[in-house]
Amino acid sequence: QVQLVESGGGLVQAGGSLKLSCAASGRTFISYPMGWFRQAPGKEREFVAGITGSGGTIYYADSMKGRFTISRGNAKNTVFLQMNSLKPEDTAVYYCAVKKYSSSSWFKVEDYTSWGQGTQVTVSS
Repeated sequence: QVQLVESGGGLVQAGGSLKLSCAASGRTFISYPMGWFRQAPGKEREFVAGITGSGGTIYYADSMKGRFTISRGNAKNTVFLQMNSLKPEDTAVYYCAVKKYSSSSWFKVEDYTSWGQGTQVTVSS
């Protein structure tokens, strides 16, 4: 079983930046494919970005391209999400998750397992 812990959320003004971190513990001898999702109040959880275990392939939701950057850290199973040019509509709880090897898709909640508890990001106007 893998445990995930997100950190780095907070309150930022529109146009600002935040860097989220996700640290995995447990079976960390494997570099898992991982993703970031977010969920705003009253809305469904949506895909933000995903990265393969090697870091060689990356996926972004269209609305995040050019503003958000997903990366892997030197420590195995540490994943970051750099968020720039933040907008009030980016306000949400951000979650990291491990992607299921059995799933060929990257973009749906059901493609993932082992979710973290989330970190709140609030962007003020």
